[in-house]
Amino acid sequence: MPPIPHLPDLSRAELEALLLEAFGELAASEKVNDEQRAEIARLKGLKGRPTIKPSQPSGMDKATELPKPAKKAKRRFRGKVTPRVSIEDQVVKVAVPEGSRFKGHEPFLVQDLVISARATCYQRERWVTPDGQTILAPLPEGIDGHFGPELRRFVLMQYHQGQSTLPRLAALLRSVGVAISKRQLQRLLTDKQESFVAEAQDVLRAGLETSPYVSVDDTGARHKAKNGFCTQIGNDWFTWFGTRTSKSRLNFLDLLRAGHTDYVLNDGAYGYMRQHALPAASIASLMAEPETYFADQQAWLVHLDRLGLTALDVTPNPVQVATEGALWGSVQSHEFLRDAVILSDDAGQFNVGQHALCWVHAERLVHKLNTFTDQHRAAQTRVRGLIWDYYASLKAYRLKPSLRRAAALRARFDRIFLRRTGFVTLDRLLKRLHANKAELLMVLDRPETPLHTNGSENDIRCYVTRRKVSAGTRSDAGRDCRDAFLGLAKTCDKLGIAVWDYLGSRLKMAGHIVVQPLDRYVRGRFRPA
Repeated sequence: MPPIPHLPDLSRAELEALLLEAFGELAASEKVNDEQRAEIARLKGLKGRPTIKPSQPSGMDKATELPKPAKKAKRRFRGKVTPRVSIEDQVVKVAVPEGSRFKGHEPFLVQDLVISARATCYQRERWVTPDGQTILAPLPEGIDGHFGPELRRFVLMQYHQGQSTLPRLAALLRSVGVAISKRQLQRLLTDKQESFVAEAQDVLRAGLETSPYVSVDDTGARHKAKNGFCTQIGNDWFTWFGTRTSKSRLNFLDLLRAGHTDYVLNDGAYGYMRQHALPAASIASLMAEPETYFADQQAWLVHLDRLGLTALDVTPNPVQVATEGALWGSVQSHEFLRDAVILSDDAGQFNVGQHALCWVHAERLVHKLNTFTDQHRAAQTRVRGLIWDYYASLKAYRLKPSLRRAAALRARFDRIFLRRTGFVTLDRLLKRLHANKAELLMVLDRPETPLHTNGSENDIRCYVTRRKVSAGTRSDAGRDCRDAFLGLAKTCDKLGIAVWDYLGSRLKMAGHIVVQPLDRYVRGRFRPA
């Protein structure tokens, strides 16, 4: 061991170097001690320390949860069983010795399921009137084709919400006595489903018209043996899916039109064009024309060609920016997203209108950053801790917003993301995140906006499951039906409506529960008092 120097004779720099050396030796000793303890435990046959992984990649949202109050101990027995069907009483008798006294009945509830096939041949009366016309008796309500509404409801429920496959569903139906082929089953899933597709479109329109915010995400999809993308749009009250071949901003703006095909030039369109650097001369030529409404894409492109925009070879592409602006003008003209926030994970195609960013995705960039030295790891840990604390403060602000707290949080944001850590890569990342300050702090102006896109990721999970189970779709009708039914099922769950009851109402089952169009429920959630 080297002799200990006389500390008062050392300079500040020498003292700091000596202190760092001591800290390094202490850390190395602690590491050796931990390894020796683990080895001793292994030799003794003891269990090592458990490895606990966070529930999320960053653990951010869980780490900032407020402590919950202690709950009373739950009763260990199961609660009361309340079946949704009428209960049939059946008396069970027993032989007893003579002289026994009757003490009433002891109830024992048993729930069962009856699955059986039934075939009905309707003998429809046919008459010929004196003038030669034929009158045929109509089929009962709900009968549309050679398969009854109960069977159709079961098929739609099992395939879309139960995530079953077509071959397995066909095998199940055949095993209970239904004579049906896979081709007939496919027709039940895709043919004559325009009303469901239209209702899903109405749900999207209602959500875009009335919601204070929407959360969006996308995932890969296969259609006609080609790669595509499925975009999710929704919030706490509705969900909608749309599969297309592209995930560009043009595609996203087209989806936001909710089925409309028009292109509109208005203040919103011109503002979008200016924001995305369309040359002033091009904007002036568009504004000089009296025509501002175009029924479809062909009419719009003809208009651009007449103005000479299609011949320009400059950056940014004037045709693309002008088209995006006209699409945004169409969205605004239909009163979609008039004052709503679009929340995303920072994918560029979603950055339109009032845009907010997901904090979990932002922190995940810091979490996944590669570190190579102890100094890097210490800087990363410190910054992540600051972000976690700040995230917890934002969650508390949502519950009780105020102008004073908003100003303090904005100043605190600057202190966190403008700091210098000495870790160059981390400093660059913090600077990039600081550039997104307005989008990350949208919650300060709009407290109803969530801080993350967990809702979208949860919604889109059912689509990913469907993709894994059944790969892709082959026809446009199959694609639209898959998107529509998955979205309607998710919307029913959010509104507290059983999908079984919803399908029974739409297929006009005997004695069905009346379920209003789902867009009415969505509008009712956000209708001002």
